Amino acid sequence: MFSKSTLKKSIGLFLGFTILIILMCGSLIFGYADTNLKMVYDSFFNFNGSNEHIIVYEVRMPRALIGAVVGASLALAGAIMQALTKNPLASPSVFGINAGAGFFMVVAVSVFYVNSYQAFTWIAFAGAAFSAFLVYFVGSFGREGLTPMKLTLAGAAMAALFSSLTQGLLVVNESALDQVLFWLAGSIQGRKIESLYVVLPYIIPAVVICLLLSKKINVLTMGEDVAKGLGQRTGFVKLLGALLVIVLGGGAVAVAGPIAFIGIVIPHFSRFIVGNDYRWILPYCVVLGGSLLVFADILARYIVMPEEIPVGVMTAFIGTPFFIYIARRGFSQT
Repeated sequence: MFSKSTLKKSIGLFLGFTILIILMCGSLIFGYADTNLKMVYDSFFNFNGSNEHIIVYEVRMPRALIGAVVGASLALAGAIMQALTKNPLASPSVFGINAGAGFFMVVAVSVFYVNSYQAFTWIAFAGAAFSAFLVYFVGSFGREGLTPMKLTLAGAAMAALFSSLTQGLLVVNESALDQVLFWLAGSIQGRKIESLYVVLPYIIPAVVICLLLSKKINVLTMGEDVAKGLGQRTGFVKLLGALLVIVLGGGAVAVAGPIAFIGIVIPHFSRFIVGNDYRWILPYCVVLGGSLLVFADILARYIVMPEEIPVGVMTAFIGTPFFIYIARRGFSQT
């Protein structure tokens, strides 16, 4: 028999999933090209090769799917990072993981002329892992060891370092600027569905493992001594969590570039709705993260129509005030 609280959370999760589906349908309909629901239906079931059907099936459908997957991945990565580090500001963007993956991608494109989706995926994983290692290494200096403040400062320093290296590389190699500029701002415009197919075999298992790991994360958040007393191998849980963050964050960057703030905003919003139980926080992050990015992408089509702004700019507008609010509250977990 479900408790009243469990029933409410289940209904909320179902509503969140419904909102995500509605937004994805909206992503197929709304934009500069004039389309409607009937055209969307016909583009899938009665495709006739018209411009409208091509736009829906080959342009907007990949955007909707990529937006949902990337948003969910970034939100999950942020939630795992906040749990493992006990840092409310932890996210792939703040800790430099996005920037590291982005720098490795720019090097691959501008120096080695890589153009394979499979290669992009592994390069992004390598960049995310390298950045995570540097943040951990730098944040560990000092008598206190790792602290939320030191991790945040180390992450900000690595993000600034990789961003500066990226800009310097593009100044030297101007021919690569056009290829990566829009991608570096964080965008799902013009992404092909093949880029998503390449990362899905990594992201889907990572999402499933995250959900299965939720009980152990609950125990770990009670304190490492308590977790060890209950028989948990905390080192293994932390290592597995770090690998999941690398896969989720690196996979998102490989497809859409370094999109910021979703990994901060959504875990806190999920925690506000369902409390501190990661058995619920993580599923909510999946649906709410995907919803936020798809919604931001729809808005990005209308701000300066007929041009579009990168969706990463929209998420920055949404996330920056929230980031400031969390930073002012201090480093105590909500």
